[in-house]
Parts: sequence; C-alpha cells; structure tokens
Amino acid sequence: MFTGSYRPQDVEFLLKPITVEFSVDLARKEALIQSGERHYSEMLSSELAPSGEYLALFHRAHAMNRDRLARDCLLLARLLVEHYGRDFTVVSLARAGTPIGVIVLHLSRKLFGGCPSHYSISIIRDRGIDTIALKEILGRGHRPESIAFVDGWTGKGVISRELSQAVADFNQNEGTRIDPGLNVLTDLAGSAARAASGDDYLIASSILNSTISGLVSRSILNAAIGPSDYHGCVFFDQFAPYDLSRWFVDDVVQAALACVGCEETPQKTSRSPADQSAVSRAYMRKAMGQFGVADENLIKPGIGEATRVLLRRVPERVLVRNALSSRVAHLIALALEKNVPIEEDASLPYHAVSIIKSVSDV
Repeated sequence: MFTGSYRPQDVEFLLKPITVEFSVDLARKEALIQSGERHYSEMLSSELAPSGEYLALFHRAHAMNRDRLARDCLLLARLLVEHYGRDFTVVSLARAGTPIGVIVLHLSRKLFGGCPSHYSISIIRDRGIDTIALKEILGRGHRPESIAFVDGWTGKGVISRELSQAVADFNQNEGTRIDPGLNVLTDLAGSAARAASGDDYLIASSILNSTISGLVSRSILNAAIGPSDYHGCVFFDQFAPYDLSRWFVDDVVQAALACVGCEETPQKTSRSPADQSAVSRAYMRKAMGQFGVADENLIKPGIGEATRVLLRRVPERVLVRNALSSRVAHLIALALEKNVPIEEDASLPYHAVSIIKSVSDV
C-alpha cells in the first residue's frame, strides 16, 4: 500500500513509484513537448526544496485564503454526500486533487457519518485515465456509481473534458456506469459537474509541489510503465523535512469544522457555469490572437495554473490583473526570481495568466 507521506487512512495512491533520470533541463523539455517528439508525461523535471522566502509566501497566501478554502471544502464534501451517498468513493486526480480529496474524506467522515474511501489515480492529457487503477478500485468491491472524481480546480476545462471522454470509453468497454463528472473547489472553466465556487482565488496547495501532495510527483507514463502497471510517479522522500502535506490537511479540516453551517450556496457569488464557460472561451480566443499563440495549451489561466507554469514549465510572460494585490505576491516573487516579464492587465477575467514560451523561442 503506497500512501506517500500521508497517513494510511487518508489515501492510497494507485501509482507505481519509479526512478527517473532528471537529465533534461526545462528548455530542452519544453522543446521536446512542443515539437511532439516527447509527451509531457514521459519526462519529469527535478524538484527543489522550497526556499525559506517562498515558504513564507506560501504561509501568507494560505492564511489569506484559509477560511474561504475551508468553507469550500466543507461545501464540496456536502455536495458529494448528497449526490453519491455517505459511503462514496473519493477518487482524486493526482496530484493537485490529492490534498483536496484527503480533506473532503476527513470532513465526510466527521460530519456525515459515512465511511468513504479515498484513492488517488492518474489522468494525463491526451492519454486518458489510468484504467488499471480504475479496475483495481472496482475489484475491491466499490460500486461504480459510488465513484466521485475530485480535483482542485478547472483552468480551461481540459482535464474535465479528458475525464468525461475517458470514463465514457471505460463505461462502454466494461459495462459500468461511473459518473464521468469532475468535482472541484473552483470551476473557472464552467466544465465541472459540481463545484463549491467559480471564483479565481488562490488554493495554497497549488503553489507548492510534492511537499504539499504527500511527497509524490505528478504522474508519469513512459517506457518504465508496463501494460498492467499503474501510471508512475517519483516519491521525493528526501524532502521529508519540508513536508507540509499532513499539516495542510489538518489545518484546513480544523478551520472547516469551526465554520460548520457557514458555507455558501454553490455559485452564489460567482457566474453561472455557462457564463464561466463563455468567459473562458472568449478569453482564450482573445489571448491567442493577442500573443500570437497557435496552441491553446500554452495559455494557462487562473492563479493555480499560472503558478504551475512558473514551477515547472518555461514561461514567456505572466499577466496579472493587479500587480500590487496580495493574491499574486507569490507569482510576482517567482517571476522575478526566474526573470520572467510581468504585465499588468486590469481587464483580465482572472487574477493571473501565464503564457508558456513557444518552441521557436525556447
């Protein structure tokens, strides 16, 4: 049983820990991805332990959004119980969905009296979901109808669409009726089945790597993964002294329990999912024309996605609605550290957007 650095009762990663050679630098990796020579899931960049300065930014960001995050986790747990029943099966999408899945699991057990289980599995853009992991979950006796897919947020809706198609294919092949909908804290793309919010706010777990996600890397699908294997990952146990995975879960759960009854109605202060989708599509069309981008995968809207670009891709520029806002302080710090140009655009429908460098410029 592989649980990363989480407690055994928190989650089981249905991933295969493997060893990876971190020999490709970011620029070369970006060129390989964009040229189509290698898929992003075949390679993994080395991670570094977060600096003291960056950890201070993380804690400030978490303190700023802790109560909002706690309320939304509480609301998401309630929505899942209402839709799937108390003994639902949390299937979080590794790795951004993993911390949220653990929090939802704790809240569901403490507040609704059920006994949900939690597995974290891989889904990869253009490669689909890990069907070996899905079959394992079903093989352990979990009802197909009990499976609830959980992630942190939607950006452009790519993963929710990938999930929908992959699960539809799985259902057709296996004769199952798994709900293909994605359940998230905040749905910027208007593509989730259930969401606590549609607002672009900073979910603090998005600004750290493995040290907030059980010391587990993002998922890998390369030659080391056989046809009967789970998708792969790297376990960064050398970062144990910096690990905040359990602390983050416990802190958010504590905050959520303190505000039981104060969670908001879904989408109460946000655009409707249809409006969210229209805003997302309109912005993508505008940005692709404005920056001469032919591949929409090079545009990452929303604070969470924009941060991930700065952590593991080669950014061309970072756009922010307000450079003085505390919401984007960590982005400004990362961009300055990496000498990435920062542009302010008050008309942005998000607090931040990152543009990845095209292969011709890498």
